[in-house]
This record gives sequence, C-alpha cells and structure tokens, in this order.
Amino acid sequence: MRRLVADGVLERLGRGLYRKTDAPPGDPDRIEIALRAPDATLCLTSALAHHDLTDAIAAVLDVALPRCRRQPRVSVPVRWHRFQDDTFQVGRQTLEVDEGLALGIYSPERSIVDAFRLRHQEGQEVAIEALRRWLKRPGAAPAQLLALARWFPKAEPALLHALRILS
Repeated sequence: MRRLVADGVLERLGRGLYRKTDAPPGDPDRIEIALRAPDATLCLTSALAHHDLTDAIAAVLDVALPRCRRQPRVSVPVRWHRFQDDTFQVGRQTLEVDEGLALGIYSPERSIVDAFRLRHQEGQEVAIEALRRWLKRPGAAPAQLLALARWFPKAEPALLHALRILS
C-alpha cells in the first residue's frame, strides 16, 4: 500500500481507507463518512447548505446517526447528532459521493423541520432563513412541509407560526 501511495496510484483518505488517484473527483470527507458509517446522513447546516437554503458554511459536517448506532472514528471534522430510530428515515434521501458509494442526506423539507426542531442549537435565524428561501422556490408546498413536521411534534408549532408570518 505504501508503494502504491508513493507511486501516486492511490491516495490515502483516512486510517485504512484508500482511493485511486485517477478516480473522478469526489469529496474525501464525505467518502470517508459513507465508508465508515453506511447509515450516516448529512443533516442540519450541512444539508441546508447542500440544498442552498443557507449561506452558513459550517467548519464541521453535521451528520446524523440512529440512536442505536455508535459513531465511528473518522479523521474529518464531524459534529455527530443522534436522531430517534423511528423517525431517522423520514425525509432521508441518498447522495452519490463516489462511484457506487452513497451517503444519506435529508431532504430540504426535513432539513427545515430539523432546523426548527433544534433551533436552540442551530439558531432561530438559520431556521427562518431556510424556510424563507424554500418558500421562494417553485413548487414549494407548505402543506407537505407541515405534513412532514407532524412526525416531530416539537417543531410543528414553531414552523406553523413562522409559515403564518412569512406567507
């Protein structure tokens, strides 16, 4: 392995993880997370930024795992979040990070609901700005957003209040 790295055939992504140097460009941080935790899901600020719902650039990746899973050791800066097992899959999509390798990411709607649900951590302004941007998009359906919010009773009242003000 050392010789392949020295010869430029492989690049080291992290402890025990290597990738061909001639592979199509990819984000090595996301690749490492996808390999070490297949059920990991980009959430909160990382998901909002991916969906262009915030201008905030986080210094670390926000990644959710089901509560029943242990967080893996990774070399990338990650802020781990533990979400309930029964709602973990709600609004979860996949994002291809390398050839044949996918990482979970929450949908724009789920990301907004999570921003409201965890506004004490993320900040009320982040949630409001994400909702404001989402409402400007063609096809944005507040009824669908509220239907998804029903899975998260703590987020629904704040989201409904914000929708009334912004609509």
